Amino acid sequence: MEALYLLASLTTTLLTSTVHSLLLLLRLLLPFARRPAPSPAAARLYEGRTRHSRRRPAGHAFEYPVRYALVDLDLLPLPGHLSAAEARRFASTSGPVRLLTIPKSVGYEQNPLSVYYCYDEAAPQGQDADLKMCIAEVTNTPWGEKVLFTFQPGSDLVAKPLHVSPFMDMLGNWSIRADTPGDNLNVAISVQHPTLGNYFTAALHAKLVGETSDSVKLATFFWLMPHKVAAGIYWEAFRLWLKNVRFLDHPKYLSLNYRDDALKRDLKIRSSCTFLQKQKADNVRSGKTPDDETTESNHQDHKDGGRSVKGRWCVWRDAQWPWC
Repeated sequence: MEALYLLASLTTTLLTSTVHSLLLLLRLLLPFARRPAPSPAAARLYEGRTRHSRRRPAGHAFEYPVRYALVDLDLLPLPGHLSAAEARRFASTSGPVRLLTIPKSVGYEQNPLSVYYCYDEAAPQGQDADLKMCIAEVTNTPWGEKVLFTFQPGSDLVAKPLHVSPFMDMLGNWSIRADTPGDNLNVAISVQHPTLGNYFTAALHAKLVGETSDSVKLATFFWLMPHKVAAGIYWEAFRLWLKNVRFLDHPKYLSLNYRDDALKRDLKIRSSCTFLQKQKADNVRSGKTPDDETTESNHQDHKDGGRSVKGRWCVWRDAQWPWC
């Protein structure tokens, strides 16, 4: 059934993308059909490369060119993603929210990772606002499930909450680094595994190439970008299969509580001495008091040495039929 669904989905995507591409061409040929772009620009445009490197159990690496948009969600809300108000509520911030993502192109969307950059209140003219919190939005292929969770800007360690690849189990932790976007943009994730060690790294490095609010410019800049990402995912999965890397079933077939298990592992990470020391140092730099920490999550608490350690805000969104 799943294979049949994939075939039908591929056929539908080809047809809809062809129709949308013809309509985009028509808009390019008929300038009077274009609406004037609002000001200021709602999206910054980035070009760069994404690199993946797997060291165990079989060596595997690849690198592809990519394009991303950093969208001001107050100026340009994107369907299917959090609104600026929702992101501010979940991140406990009060300033701008910018979403790093690959926008939908000719009717198709493919985003393995999107990042919400949540800032404090808007800074004075000519100054950059302080980046206070990030939200990751991870989507797995082909299941189409999503998980959203907060993480500290700079670097953070998160217990793996989603089955993102059939060639990885759920035992790893994600070490995430996301710096404040500017002329250069960098995001990196490494997987720390109890038996395989630090065996996988994914990184995005990109440069700012422009900004726009013009829908036609956005559509042409990202034309077929999601399709290229999807093709790369399936191609690299095929290469891993050829290398006899073990194919793993979705964890929901083994345990219906795998999400709760991930939250428990993450709470254990957050209650560790190393994490608490880093959190205290971050609070000193940001001027945040211990009482402020209680607003960062809506999950269970853990007592550690008299301190209350809050669980990370984390939610899952199930895919629709036939994956549910």
